[in-house]
Amino acid sequence: MTKLTLEAARTEHTALAAEIAEHDRRYYREDQPAISDAAYDALRKRLLDLEDAFPELIDADSPSQRIGAAPSETFSKVRHRVPMLSLSNAFSDEDVTDFLARVRRFLNLKEDAEVEFTAEPKIDGLSISLRYEKGGLVQAATRGDGAEGENVTANARTIKNIPHRLSGKTPEVLEVRGEIYMSHKDFAALNEKQSQAGEKVFANPRNAAAGSLRQLDASITASRPLRFFAYTWGEAPDLDGDTQWDVVQRFKAMGFPVNPLMTVCRTTDQLVAHYRKIEEQRAQLGYDIDGVVYKVNRLDWQERLGFVSRSPRWAIAHKFAAEKATTVLEGIDIQVGRTGALTPVARLKPVTVGGVVVSNATLHNEDEIARKDIRIGDTVIVQRAGDVIPQILGFVAEKRPKSAKPYEFPKFCPACGSHAEREDRGSGKTDAVRRCTGGLICPAQRVERLKHFVSRNAFDIEGFGDKIVEEFYADGLIQSPQDIFTLEARDQRALKKLKDREGWGVSSATNLFEAIAARKNVALDRFIFALGIRHVGETTARVLARSYGSAEALRDQITAASDMAGDAWTELNAIDGIGTIVAEAIVQFFGEQHNIEVFNALLAHVSPAPLEAVNTASPVAGKTVVFTGALERMTREEAKAMAERLGAKVAGSVSKKTDLLVAGPGAGSKLKDAQKHGVEVIDEAEWFRRIGD
Repeated sequence: MTKLTLEAARTEHTALAAEIAEHDRRYYREDQPAISDAAYDALRKRLLDLEDAFPELIDADSPSQRIGAAPSETFSKVRHRVPMLSLSNAFSDEDVTDFLARVRRFLNLKEDAEVEFTAEPKIDGLSISLRYEKGGLVQAATRGDGAEGENVTANARTIKNIPHRLSGKTPEVLEVRGEIYMSHKDFAALNEKQSQAGEKVFANPRNAAAGSLRQLDASITASRPLRFFAYTWGEAPDLDGDTQWDVVQRFKAMGFPVNPLMTVCRTTDQLVAHYRKIEEQRAQLGYDIDGVVYKVNRLDWQERLGFVSRSPRWAIAHKFAAEKATTVLEGIDIQVGRTGALTPVARLKPVTVGGVVVSNATLHNEDEIARKDIRIGDTVIVQRAGDVIPQILGFVAEKRPKSAKPYEFPKFCPACGSHAEREDRGSGKTDAVRRCTGGLICPAQRVERLKHFVSRNAFDIEGFGDKIVEEFYADGLIQSPQDIFTLEARDQRALKKLKDREGWGVSSATNLFEAIAARKNVALDRFIFALGIRHVGETTARVLARSYGSAEALRDQITAASDMAGDAWTELNAIDGIGTIVAEAIVQFFGEQHNIEVFNALLAHVSPAPLEAVNTASPVAGKTVVFTGALERMTREEAKAMAERLGAKVAGSVSKKTDLLVAGPGAGSKLKDAQKHGVEVIDEAEWFRRIGD
C-alpha cells in the first residue's frame, strides 16, 4: 500500500465500489450471489484498506457507507425506526487487537483497561426485525438497505420458533432482531424434494432460507424448514438490562431462541480462543456460519461509541478465511462507467468457489493487469471473499499457453470510439484509470448516469431499473434526468403510448408514472447524490445537504466558490469531511453550464426536501460547532459523534458561519479565528451543561 499513489488507489477504489454494489444487488435483492462470502470479504477488506490509507476516498460512492441493498418490489416497504446496520469485519488476530484499541481510545480508557465483550457465531442467513407491541408480534421486516426493508409479516408467522406472543413481563414496544437460517439437514431434504418435483434446487442454505422467506404465498414459506436466532434489537424504549448479555438472556426468557455458543470475554486472547473453538466446531454445528461477532457488553458504552456510516463502533465480525479456486480466463470485457472510467472485468470459465458459481472477476485497472501479467487463456487463481465480484490473485505459470500475449488495454472507448486517456495529475504522475473523453456524447456514460440517477440510494424510482433505462434511452424517450419527469406528459401526446409497447400495458405504465410522481419530493441528500458529482457519495451528499439546507443554496454558494477563493470557497472547505479534492470536484461540476442547466431543469419538476436535524429539541440542533484543543471528558471522535446525534453540524475549521467553538486546553489557531469572527467560545464543561449532561 505504501507504493500506491492516490490516483491509483482512487481507480481501484472506484472499480471495487462498482463490483461490490453489483454483488450486493445479486445477494440481497435476488438471493443469487455470484461469489462466496470469503471472496466478498476480501474485496471489502481491500476497499477498506484503501480508505484507511487514503481517507479522501471515503466520500466517494463507497460500499463502506452502504448497507445491503434496496428492498424487493414484490413486498410492501417498511421504514425501520432504528436503522439495521451491518458490521465491520476483522480478518486476522491483529485486526481484533486493533478493534479493542479503537474502542479504548474512543472511550478514553487506559491501554490495559478491561473491556467485556460478548462473542457469538455469525449466522449466514437473512437478517430480520420482529416488532412486538404489548407482547404480540405485529410486524416482521427484512433489513433491505438498512433504512427500509420488506414487510414479510405473514411469512415470518409461519416460522415455528418465532414466538407470536412473548412470555412473562413484556415491554410496550420491542423490536427483536436476528437471523433466519436453514440447517444443513433441512437444506438437503428440501433440495431432494425440489429435485424430485422437477423444481429449482438451491445453491446453499442461505439462498434457500432467503428464497423461502420471500415467497408471496405464505403457505410455501410455511412448508419450508426455516429457523431463527435472536441476538440484538431495534426500537426498545423499555429495554431491561445493562449489558448485551443481560438483554439476550432476557430474550431467551421471553421465548426467543438464542445461540448457546454465545459467551463473555474480557481480553483479546479470550476472544481469539473462542473464535478458534467455534472455527473447529464449524463443520459439526449443523448450520452455516462465516465468522464470530464481538460486541462491547456494556450498553452505556455502546451508546457512547455510537455508529460510523454503516456500522456500529462497538461491534465487529471476525470472519473466517477466504476461499480460492483456479479456472481459465476466457476474455477481458471493458465496462464504461458514468464518469467515463474504463473498467476491465475478467470473463472466466465458470467455477464453483465455496458453493457459488463464479464467472466474472475484477481486474481493477490496466496497471493491475500489467503488474500481475494476466493474459487471456491463463489459468488464474480466483479468491472469493463475500457477496461481490471476486478478484484474481495471479496466474499458474506452468499452465500458461504458448500463444498467450500480454493484454493491450484499449486506447479508445468501446462505446463511442472517443480517445480514452489517463489524466495528468500535475505531479508527474498519471491517473491509474483510463477515461473516455467523449463526455455526454458517449452513450455509455449517459446511460450509466441515468442509471445512477434512478438507483436505490438516489431517486429510487420503483420499477425504473437498468433495463428500462437502457430501453428508454435507446428509443429516445429519455436523454437527461429531467426527461424522466416529463415522460408522462410527453406520453399523453405521443402517437404510440407507453402502454402499447411490447411487454407493457395500462397497469405497468400507470405504476411507472405513479412511481415517478412519488419521487418529486425526494430528500435533499438523495437529490445531491443523484447528480453523480465525482467523489460525492451518499455520506458526502448528506453532509452537503445538512450544511447548505436547500438545493438552491447549494447551487448559489458553490457557484460563488467557482474561483476557489473567498468566503464561499472557505465555507465549503470548512465543512467536516470535505477535503480539497472533493471541494474541487463539486466546484468543477457546478462550473459546467450543462450541469447547471440540468440542475435547474430538475428543480422545475422536483422539490428536494431539507434534512431534519437528528434531534430538533437539542439546544445545539442546527448550529455549526467546531472542537479544538485537548478535551478531557471525551475524545475528539466522541465529541463529533455526540454533536451530530444532537443535530449539530460539525465543521473542521472556524469561519464566519461557525456558531460555537468548544475549546479545550492548548487551543491554538482555531481559537484566534473564533475571536476574529466573533464566534462564541465555550469550554468542555459549558458544553456538557448546555446539552444537559
